[in-house]
Amino acid sequence: MTSETITADVSGTWHLGDLPVHRLGFGAMRLTGSAAFHQGTPSDRGRSIAVLHRARELGVNHVDTAAFYFSALRSANELINTALAPYPDDLVIVTKVGPHRDHSGAWATAARPDQLRGHVEENLRQLGRDHLDVVNLRRMGQDSIAEHFGALAELRTAGLIRHLGVSDVTARHLDEALAIAPVVCVQNRWGLDRRDADTDELVRLCGERGIAFVPFFAVAGEAGSGGGATSHHDEAVLAVARAHDATPAQVRLAWTLHQGRHVLAIPGTGNPDHLAENVAAGALRFTEAELTRLDASHTGPPA
Repeated sequence: MTSETITADVSGTWHLGDLPVHRLGFGAMRLTGSAAFHQGTPSDRGRSIAVLHRARELGVNHVDTAAFYFSALRSANELINTALAPYPDDLVIVTKVGPHRDHSGAWATAARPDQLRGHVEENLRQLGRDHLDVVNLRRMGQDSIAEHFGALAELRTAGLIRHLGVSDVTARHLDEALAIAPVVCVQNRWGLDRRDADTDELVRLCGERGIAFVPFFAVAGEAGSGGGATSHHDEAVLAVARAHDATPAQVRLAWTLHQGRHVLAIPGTGNPDHLAENVAAGALRFTEAELTRLDASHTGPPA
């Protein structure tokens, strides 16, 4: 498939609260280096800024980031601010709070509820904004998220945050959050070969409730993470890729988008060519037989 002429609007549109976004967005984690966080080597700053400019040229209007996305030399938020400010009216920047890294890059203790305002203000400072469009509370293993989510709800009331989401949660945590304030999105790890019945059920529940489900590491494979797309593909993925003259990563992204109008995708990359391929995945349309075959890869037993 020809990637260079396909733009993000082909993936369709969903609303995060009152904010419309194309269903194919961009994750900023890989802007900072060859692998997530302190792993790999820092990115070339000019190239990362070029990726963000290219994302806008391709119609991307949903960027996912966090203050803890940084490497030894690069900060995702600083790159976004440099490349995209003054921000276009249609651009929605989603960030997350809860995890914390100190200035050396080491992971520190997850934020207490009373520390979340500082996390929000750090994102505001780095991005150069007076409010954040969407803030996800990333659960860090706690049994209840009520106190943490309640602290963010207070910041929403104060005008620092427009909409709230939750990340790395179960259906029980989502219910807990909804009892406090509206939730516009859920971010959990999920993908074609991420076989997790509980998350599958959460995807369904989000659809019923009109909440966006925004998976991360959707192309990383079962064992992968922030290092990039997996190179291990079963025959179903390879066959569908051949039939559409597409890459396996494009098939994985397109399968994600086929799971419901409320399911979005935020693939990340520091490579302009990969960016165009990711955006083009929004144009893939599977036959019923192809989708059935791919679904079987998702629900079947691990190889």
